[in-house]
Amino acid sequence: MATSVSDVFDLFMTRVNDYQLTAIYNTSASTLNMHLEPYLLDTIQEFDICDQPLDYTLTSGSVEGYFTENLNNRNKYMLSRIMVKFWWAYQVRNLLQFSNLLQDHDFKTFSQAQNLQAKQQSYNVEREEVSQLLVDYGYKNNDWANWKIQNFDGS
Repeated sequence: MATSVSDVFDLFMTRVNDYQLTAIYNTSASTLNMHLEPYLLDTIQEFDICDQPLDYTLTSGSVEGYFTENLNNRNKYMLSRIMVKFWWAYQVRNLLQFSNLLQDHDFKTFSQAQNLQAKQQSYNVEREEVSQLLVDYGYKNNDWANWKIQNFDGS
């Protein structure tokens, strides 16, 4: 049985507080899915150590995107956490684009510099946490019996 993309997106939405995403969600779940799919596609590329296949079919019209595999809760959790990292990266880039419209003095006056700094710090924290989660995930899925006999490729 396939895993619906909304399973991952629901976990993601509990981790971010974004009024724009909430407004999209309240308007149309399919629009939200199409809005979040780029984050998910980046996430799938980063989560290449997943112990389940991450074959994904994009949302198309009224058909919600889905993973062909029935993902376990641990893998849905990992996908949602990595998505948060990409969401934070977008928030920082978006604010940097805004700063280009203002002069340095204006940027400081409107406290966007402080906002940018806070978002960059949040992004860095999330990036480090996700990196550690991926390392921990890899260690938990390692075949230590093969390593003991120094067979590192598992064949």
